[in-house]
Amino acid sequence: MPDPSLPDDDAPPLAGLRVLDLSRVLAGPLCTMVLGDLGADVIKVERPGSGDDTRQWGPPWAGDESAYFLCVNRNKRSTAADLKSDAGQALVRRLARGADVVVENFAPGMLEGWGLGYDDLARDNPHLVFCSITGYGSDGPEAGRPGYDFAVQARAGWMAVTGEPEGAPSKVGVAVVDVLTGQNAAVAVLAALRERDRSGRGQRVEVSLWDSALAGLVNVAQAALVTGREPRRYGNAHATIVPYQTFEAADRAFVVAVGNDAQWRRLCAAIGADALGSDPRLATNPGRVEHRDAVAGALADRFRTAPAEHWLARMEEAGVPCAPVQTVGEALRDPALTQAGVWWMEGDSYGRVGTIASPLRFRRTPAALRHPAPALGEHSAQVEALGWGDEG
Repeated sequence: MPDPSLPDDDAPPLAGLRVLDLSRVLAGPLCTMVLGDLGADVIKVERPGSGDDTRQWGPPWAGDESAYFLCVNRNKRSTAADLKSDAGQALVRRLARGADVVVENFAPGMLEGWGLGYDDLARDNPHLVFCSITGYGSDGPEAGRPGYDFAVQARAGWMAVTGEPEGAPSKVGVAVVDVLTGQNAAVAVLAALRERDRSGRGQRVEVSLWDSALAGLVNVAQAALVTGREPRRYGNAHATIVPYQTFEAADRAFVVAVGNDAQWRRLCAAIGADALGSDPRLATNPGRVEHRDAVAGALADRFRTAPAEHWLARMEEAGVPCAPVQTVGEALRDPALTQAGVWWMEGDSYGRVGTIASPLRFRRTPAALRHPAPALGEHSAQVEALGWGDEG
């Protein structure tokens, strides 16, 4: 007979997993939201009075809650506890005894000072997977340095390769290092849980903004390692692919992303650029990169003669990757955003609001919205009554 304590075959992928979220701001809460979207039971422990820092990061607001907080805190229950106090520390220890995962992003050494570090909690729960998210790691000369996305983008070289060639360095428009770090943390947690299935033992895993930013440079970092030269800014063009950039039509901007030589030939045929298509110097991507300015200039002259819709229709029909440059509002109204792309959540403090759904798609056991983003301490009574840590 099936074990009634186990989730059924159609339960979410992480049903039955218990996650204690001691993190705040973006990277940590994004990690725990991913786990919560996939079915984990997530308890978020927040400071009494003010809660997660992002609760104050507004406007804009939805009722009493900031839009920033709402974006990464669904599928969690909130309790308020002062971790500097005996009562708060006792609550965390009790919950950790029954948890599968703890996620935290305190400065290195802070939780240890309160008796809540990995070694402290693992003594009572050797199966615990304890994920620390740091700015620059927990050891070495930078240990303890606060991690802020903007500062890491600057230091890790992202800003040096972002922006117009003759303009100033620029950050990416979203806190992309935090986002990468949160996703990396979720991957690390799931890998540690899989290893625990084999060994029966938990462990501490660590993900830093700095490491995530360097890994996120991908081909840009690899090019620097191969050549020994500093990568430069290309604006909305690409360092090693041509044409792969923004163009201005008669009415608005759009992008063309030619990824191979067959697409190049189809592009030239679709827009009537026969001279470009027949030029042997431009038949291969290395040749087009060598003659970047000539290619871009000829295409720009051509594209300025008609509206974007005209060119996009021709390229779409020819199978050439392209897209209009849209605002965020336009993207949120785009037909590509299916009904499954937005979840609607409703809270007493903010009413009914949409939120971007999990991008993870499962055929049989889908991610789902089970709890709206909570008010501060909304579930304190539930958490106090929970049996986490009381079983053994």
